[in-house]
Formats: sequence, C-alpha cells, structure tokens
Amino acid sequence: MEIIDTSLKDVFLIKPTVYRDDRGYFYESFHHSRYEALGLPCNFVQDNEAKSGKGVLRGLHYQTGSNAQTKLVRVVTGRVYDVIVDIRNNSPTYGEWLGVELSQENKFQLFVPKGFAHGYLVLEDDTIFSYKCDNYYNKDSEGGIRYDDPNLNIEWPSLTLDYIISSKDQVLPYLGDHLI
Repeated sequence: MEIIDTSLKDVFLIKPTVYRDDRGYFYESFHHSRYEALGLPCNFVQDNEAKSGKGVLRGLHYQTGSNAQTKLVRVVTGRVYDVIVDIRNNSPTYGEWLGVELSQENKFQLFVPKGFAHGYLVLEDDTIFSYKCDNYYNKDSEGGIRYDDPNLNIEWPSLTLDYIISSKDQVLPYLGDHLI
C-alpha cells in the first residue's frame, strides 16, 4: 500500500497493493492495524454504499460538531470524480478543494478527515461507491455546500448529459453563507 500526500493538510490518497492473475485480482480494501501504523485514525463504525448512474452528482455534504466524520472512500465498480473541500475554520487550506478520480480500475481510496465537505460526480453507469465513517450519521448535524459555489470554483468534469442533482442538494448554501 502506498500513501500519497495531497495539497490539503491531513488528506491522503491511498493506492493499495493489488494482486492480479488470470483469475482476476485480490486486495485488502481495509486493514485496521496497517492504517493505524501509518498514523491514519481509523475507528470506523459505519459503512455506506450507493449505486448511481452516469451524471449523478452527490454533495457536497458534511456532519458538524461532535458528529463530524472521518471517511475512507472508494469505488467498487465504475468511476467517480471525488471532491472534498476544507471547511475547517482555522485551517491554512480553508476553502480549498481537491478532486481525484476513483475507479474500479485504479482502486484508489481517499482518506477524508473530519472538517471536510465531500461529494462526487458519477462518470459511468452502474457505479457503486462505498465509504467507511468513524461516526454515525446524524440528521440534525448534517450540512452541505452547493457543488457550484462560485467562490470555490470547483472544476467538475464535463459530461454529454446534464448533472442529476437531488432537490435537496440544489438548494444548499454557499460556503460563505454559514459558519461550520
């Protein structure tokens, strides 16, 4: 497994070791003691999975206060453009974003610490997105930022179809409209 630093503090791209042969492939998608040995806090308590079609854009979501979540995200099948935004008020990278492609081919994982908004754009039909959380979802603590916030200027990939966005995500506030 290789840990790759990113431009955002405390965020890492994880490239697992994948063993391939004529039968297919094998890799450990998670190994608690290995992640801990690398200094990545990983007391995960909840796994989530979503299946979506091409063009679905989910996010940018986060949990606040004592319900904030660290996440380990990956794609099981298909491809997504995964985006996180640093919303930690005292962070030197506050308001900065990072986008990476996660796919069934590259098997990359993104380690997202507490204090980041998260979302993704599905690039292929029948994509299955999976992630671990170190805290349980709490509806009263959920928050979000609009995917098209002009102050963030996120460079989402162009597709040959319109994005499919939930009505809830279409009315999320801009980052500057609230404090986390």
